[in-house]
Amino acid sequence: MKLKQLIFFLFFMSVSYSSFSQDYQKEISKLEEKISELDTKKDSLDSIVKSIKLAILHKDLEEKGLPEYDKDVEIINHNALILSYNEDHEQANWVAHIISKEITGKGYGRTNDFRPDPLVKTGSTVEKDFFLKHFNPDDSTYSYDGFGYDRGHLAPSADFRWNREAMSESYFYSNMSPQLPDFNRGIWAKTESFLREYVAENNHNIYVVTGGILTDDLPKVEKSINKVSIPREFYKVAADLETNPPEGIAFIIPNEGSEYPVISFVVPIDSVEKITGINFFASLPDSIQNKFEKTVDTQHWQTKNRKNNRKPISRNKLPKNAINTVMARSYYDSKAKVCGTVVEVHETRSGNYFLNFDQDFPEQLFWCTIWKNNIVNFSYSPEEYLLNKKICVSGTVKKKYGKPSMSIYNEKQITMYDEEMKKRK
Repeated sequence: MKLKQLIFFLFFMSVSYSSFSQDYQKEISKLEEKISELDTKKDSLDSIVKSIKLAILHKDLEEKGLPEYDKDVEIINHNALILSYNEDHEQANWVAHIISKEITGKGYGRTNDFRPDPLVKTGSTVEKDFFLKHFNPDDSTYSYDGFGYDRGHLAPSADFRWNREAMSESYFYSNMSPQLPDFNRGIWAKTESFLREYVAENNHNIYVVTGGILTDDLPKVEKSINKVSIPREFYKVAADLETNPPEGIAFIIPNEGSEYPVISFVVPIDSVEKITGINFFASLPDSIQNKFEKTVDTQHWQTKNRKNNRKPISRNKLPKNAINTVMARSYYDSKAKVCGTVVEVHETRSGNYFLNFDQDFPEQLFWCTIWKNNIVNFSYSPEEYLLNKKICVSGTVKKKYGKPSMSIYNEKQITMYDEEMKKRK
């Protein structure tokens, strides 16, 4: 091919390719526009669906989830939660909501739009009830004068992670109460997670009512402009009406940090009713209420990997000179008699035994090791004889892997809890 012909051919091909490329680029742009339009329509439809689901939940909450209240009591009716506001204490007597099984889907981030509740006629608490914020003009930043308490959610925002509108409602100050940081970020957060994990595993909606135990002698946050009360204890009650028969559970937890597991604070719903004077789930027939409010099946409410968990032994039920598995944290490098329930026994490939007390691995509160070369000092198999037994072990408490532990060298270090209690008598 001659040079002129080659140049013409290459020019023709470049023009053709350019035209071809431009045509397809236009087509791609059109398709991308259609995809964008469909995404917009999908988001719009998704928002409508979530609004309908929220409306259904609200109706269910009104029909089945509310405590009994007098007609003259101010009830604040939001889409995601319903509450009874107490002007004397500047917080809710109770906040009722539903933890929806929708929480297992895509979630939204925290909105953090704390604001006064416009529906509270007498006015809810405000930001200045919890801290003061000062603007620094030199660097356009804020400094904070805290009062020592968190703005503690009663109905937690994470329970509404599936719906942005619902999550935003959880940031009304009518849903806040003064909580010590160690409480709010510790045992209270764990209790909230306990219920969400139940919903996620069982795919059931549950009805929840939460509040501080409000009494006339409560201290006030003195720096707060509305003199908000500081509850000494908080309660949370929950009901699963999708099980047969319905199951109920309640918690009463002091407003302080705690190393005890969530199940240590479990009580029947009746116990909360006696203390607060509130009749929970009042719209349900008495026959249903009487069954699930008087007793509680703690194991039912625990997720599958926690079914074996047990409450640590109460201080007032310990043998003489003994401690429980939570107290063992304070006895590192000291000799002690530690009592608890062996919920898990694991034999390693090398022949050593690990005994986990009160909570399964990795949440065990205390654990013991029986080394392979010490098995000859036992007249029984630790796995067969000790599993699910309540025992006391004596020895030196050590800190291993962040947990209190003890090495057991012979069976004389182990005694049965019941036998130890007989000595106490």
